[in-house]
Amino acid sequence: MSWFVLNAKDAEWLDGDLGKYTGFESRDDRFPQLGINLNVLQPGEPMAMYHREPGQEDFLVLDGECLLIVEGEERPLKQWDLFHCPPGVAHTIVGAGDRPSLVLAVGSRTQGDEVLYPADPTARRHGAGVETDTADPKVATAGLSLERGPYRKGWLPE
Repeated sequence: MSWFVLNAKDAEWLDGDLGKYTGFESRDDRFPQLGINLNVLQPGEPMAMYHREPGQEDFLVLDGECLLIVEGEERPLKQWDLFHCPPGVAHTIVGAGDRPSLVLAVGSRTQGDEVLYPADPTARRHGAGVETDTADPKVATAGLSLERGPYRKGWLPE
């Protein structure tokens, strides 16, 4: 892969029950060491199912408010708050407030260990948790919609 510049509005987006996001990479040419996503969440909309994974992740709220669910606890996040997530920490982020939020997510790509989706009552209460522990992402996201397509006007702040 060679260097490139890509405006978020020109990237491919995914839209569904876990918000809207772009990863800036193509399905055929993924970044080998680092994942970077821009996520737009409506109030009450989770970014991901509650999970723990083997790599470090960091999340910066660029606009709006969110609710962090981490190790079964709720923590409010506001614009410019950074959540640093070491490997193995169970977490997800849910949109909050009265308007969409915008979150930059960055994570290392590690080999080997799998992602675990642990059952957690706090995450379930926010529509972001599984009933029983699973390592199968298809089980964790069963019934959730996801559609690929172009950016749509109004998703990002002007």
